[in-house]
Amino acid sequence: MGCSSCSTAKDGQPRGCKNNGTCGTDGCNKLTVFDWLSNMSLPGGEKPFDCVEVRFKNSRKEFFRNTENLTLSIGDVIATQAQSGHDIGMVTLVGELVKVQMKRKKVDFKDKTIPKIYRKATQNDIDKWQKCRDREEEIKKRAREIAIILKLQMKISDVEFQGDGSKATFYYTAEERVDFRQLIKDMAKAFGIRIEMRQIGYRQEAQRLGGIGSCGRELCCSTWLTDFRSVSTSAARYQQLSLNPQKLAGQCGKLKCCLNYELDMYLEALKDFPASDTKLFTEKGLAFCQKTDIFKELLWFSYKDDPSNWHVLNKGQVQEILEKNKKKEKVASLEEYTTENFVNEEKETVFENVVGQDSLTRFDRPKKSRNRKRNRNKTKSKNGDTKTRSRGNAKKQTKDKQPNNNRPKSGRPNQKKRRNNNKRQQKNE
Repeated sequence: MGCSSCSTAKDGQPRGCKNNGTCGTDGCNKLTVFDWLSNMSLPGGEKPFDCVEVRFKNSRKEFFRNTENLTLSIGDVIATQAQSGHDIGMVTLVGELVKVQMKRKKVDFKDKTIPKIYRKATQNDIDKWQKCRDREEEIKKRAREIAIILKLQMKISDVEFQGDGSKATFYYTAEERVDFRQLIKDMAKAFGIRIEMRQIGYRQEAQRLGGIGSCGRELCCSTWLTDFRSVSTSAARYQQLSLNPQKLAGQCGKLKCCLNYELDMYLEALKDFPASDTKLFTEKGLAFCQKTDIFKELLWFSYKDDPSNWHVLNKGQVQEILEKNKKKEKVASLEEYTTENFVNEEKETVFENVVGQDSLTRFDRPKKSRNRKRNRNKTKSKNGDTKTRSRGNAKKQTKDKQPNNNRPKSGRPNQKKRRNNNKRQQKNE
């Protein structure tokens, strides 16, 4: 958590602001807008824009008019006007950028029917709002059980309480039209509040719930994407992607929105590019296109009689052959163009491997072990300690270990000397 309201609690665990990843200081809110005019002051005589953008649970945002001229900033919790009672929301944007957002979402800022801001939320308002938020998961689970008992083909994905706790909005998804009149009666009796049912699409459901995509990042629809354009399978065909529904579908079950991100670049590159079903007529035989590389402008062709051998041609060469075929002229063979390409590739050396740093197995070579020499020079003492010795010290130790014949053995040489000395003394006498 990166905000002051999401500081850490005991044992280093995050405290959290109980907003499911959305913070009070608008540091990690869903669909947040960066206020790049926050450090700029208004010119003299200009009044600040009186409309404010307010965020409620998850991605629901609405615009309210500040009729009381309250000093509001991003992250303030306020009480706003609702159809009945009041609602509690959080300010996400103030100033002139609100006017830009209203134009983007086609909301007339001159309209007098825009709801108003009552006041800044008091502590009692915030406590009541938090209690209602804590009940949402329990009520959602109970509502799903009631829908299963009534055998309704629908999925209740989210529940949102009004700030004063008098009303709850249930968001659901369904493939067909659902008669939920009995469901509303049963839930009103069970919960004792006013019920509103609102059907949303599968992409809006993923936007509200959020999640992690296959790319490892948060879903685009829950972080920054606001408009959901239709995505067709032709977008995957243009980008030469395999039509695998498990890989092309997102968490909402529909095709991924990111398929449209690079589609315009592919369409621009394919304007003057030969089609993938082009056929080349040569004297050697008919050739079919097997593979294309749009950005490198290369095409691979193979003869009808020899489909295993592919020949690489660039876009200009293919267009040249097609023009000759339109004039009912045949090319001798595709090998003529492939040999030209091979010669050009030899001349144009883009990169030369001088040092060998591009080898993938450069780290897999076994290193020479230096421990052998070290182990030879190490001896273990009686205490278990290791001592290193040099060659000179080793020779001295081996000399000391060799037996010395001059040493006396068990006292016998001394007795012989005494006898000889006694014999000499007797002769002299």
